[in-house]
Amino acid sequence: MDGPRRRLATVLLGCCLAADVVAVSWAGAEAEGRGPTPTTVTPAYAASTGSTPPAPSARATSTAGAQATGPSTPQPPAPASPRDRITLAFAGDVHFERQVRALLDRPEPLTTAVRDTVARADFAMVNLETALGAGGAPLPGKDFTFRAPVTTLATLAGAGVDAVSMANNHAADFGDAVFAQTLAARRDGPIPVVGVGRDEAEAFTPLRIDVHGVSVAVLASSQIRDVTSREHAAGPGSPGIATNLDPGPLRRAVRAAAATSDVVVVMLHWGPQYTSCADDGQRETARLLAADGADVIVGGHAHRPQGAGWSGRAYVAYGLGNFVWYNNDGPAADTGVLTVTIDAAAAHSRPRTRSVVSSGTWSPMLIGSDGVPRAAAAGATRDRLLAGWDAATRCAGLTARPG
Repeated sequence: MDGPRRRLATVLLGCCLAADVVAVSWAGAEAEGRGPTPTTVTPAYAASTGSTPPAPSARATSTAGAQATGPSTPQPPAPASPRDRITLAFAGDVHFERQVRALLDRPEPLTTAVRDTVARADFAMVNLETALGAGGAPLPGKDFTFRAPVTTLATLAGAGVDAVSMANNHAADFGDAVFAQTLAARRDGPIPVVGVGRDEAEAFTPLRIDVHGVSVAVLASSQIRDVTSREHAAGPGSPGIATNLDPGPLRRAVRAAAATSDVVVVMLHWGPQYTSCADDGQRETARLLAADGADVIVGGHAHRPQGAGWSGRAYVAYGLGNFVWYNNDGPAADTGVLTVTIDAAAAHSRPRTRSVVSSGTWSPMLIGSDGVPRAAAAGATRDRLLAGWDAATRCAGLTARPG
């Protein structure tokens, strides 16, 4: 990403606002410490940075996609100078089907629509819900199958997205041959892809980011029980997506990341579809991951916004809805960007004396007929979106401050 607001930060891969917003803030509570397990970190991505709301800050955007295990590893620049807070932005499900495919050739509407949210955060991430590649055949037994060219990653990078999760039930929609292209795009693409790999170890390898002195580890996993998790779950020696139907690998990965990172983010695909209220399974998973050391937990799959707030000491957003999507009928069009502000002093503290998350800000948006999310104008529509977000937060039992 170019622009005068950018400075340099460093992105590392281990082992291989609009005014129409709702915000929650907190200034102090006890939280857990970290475990002792070390991990290995290898420089793999260079990054550019820029200003953020509510105050200027660093931005992490990958500009080189070579894996740490590849034949060459770009030398990263020195990390940007420390600041007292950083911002992480998250948005929901993205694909480029039907009319949305036009954005791959002419991305300007998308870039313009998200420049005050996604593109202004220090680090921004979405759920990329599609296979990447060409050819193949739709996976039998699926009602919906999605596929997009590998250039999709460049389009998202141009819109300010810094990384994507592909730990979802559509990453392998067109079979093994296209999934091999997806893994090649993971290796060579302009931004990191989390939650898929050549084997289980790689699929659960965290993305590691240093933004103004705050080290952030990002993991992704799918909890959806379907043909993708049955036939395309990463295993020892076999490629696929990271899944937590067996919670062991994800929980171990979170504990290991927490031992050497200031902030741990987990992006999950989970829960039932087409509901605005998280279920008991999602809540239990969030509780366990928070106990393991997750600081921010962000979900998808419901295709509906599901609110955000604290669950214990972790900040949880159970679902963010669609984001760049072909369906804009009714509640499928309700979306937004969640910007989480991290307190650097709290993130560096050992043992923890307060939550690392000082606030969460939801910027409500609506998906248009072209698949592009745009900020909701002041008035009845904005009020409805904010009321729905608040109701979903209460329904999920999330709170305005850590427990």
